[in-house]
Amino acid sequence: MGRAFEYRKARKMKRWGNMARVFTKLGKEITIAVKAGGPDPETNPRLRVLIQTAKKENMPKENVERAIKKASSKDFTDYKEMNYEGYGPYGIAIFVETATDNTTRTVANVRSYFNKAGGSLGTSGSLEFLFEHKCIFHIAKQEGMDIEELELELIDYGVDELEEDDNEIILYGEFSSNAAIQSHLEEAGYEITSAEFVRLPNDTKEVTPEQREQLQKLIDKLEEDEDVQNVFTNMKEEEEGEE
Repeated sequence: MGRAFEYRKARKMKRWGNMARVFTKLGKEITIAVKAGGPDPETNPRLRVLIQTAKKENMPKENVERAIKKASSKDFTDYKEMNYEGYGPYGIAIFVETATDNTTRTVANVRSYFNKAGGSLGTSGSLEFLFEHKCIFHIAKQEGMDIEELELELIDYGVDELEEDDNEIILYGEFSSNAAIQSHLEEAGYEITSAEFVRLPNDTKEVTPEQREQLQKLIDKLEEDEDVQNVFTNMKEEEEGEE
């Protein structure tokens, strides 16, 4: 199954920490999508799929409506999406995606987390080559669905890996193919239950349990920051049974 499967397994174990964190993250993504493509899901594909993701994550409808309304308000200061890259302790690469209305505050906070943990923030784009930018779509499993046939069908639209999980199929593709994949899935009548963008490391580095604990403190600190949307690293995922 490869790196995508390893990433998926790790995410299932973690589940973004807590529900409030998920709702905040999705609320910002919805606001950004509305600002970029308008408040009507019928004409805004990104918003359409985010509403489905919010539904899957049990995000209250009023939270979704509030995020859409916020983007339409004339007093709203738009979020700017900024990436920060650096090395944590033990040479582990860390890629931080943020959505902020104050980049001065965000970069100062991110830099301080790295410095206090014994790491260092690098220049923008310096570590991008260590990660592959991917899109992940979850579609409902249909009766009699042939996975091999589905893979052959979707390969032309940029899907490069499929995985079955309970009552859904998980599709992985290049980030640049996300619009083509979503468009085909909708036109072909597949039910998209959620979608996300991730950065998968091209290679992973082993760490000891003690090193992992120290690195996790930095990752947790980053993820607790209200401006941070996602944190990706090239630390090898914890083996089952590892303490």
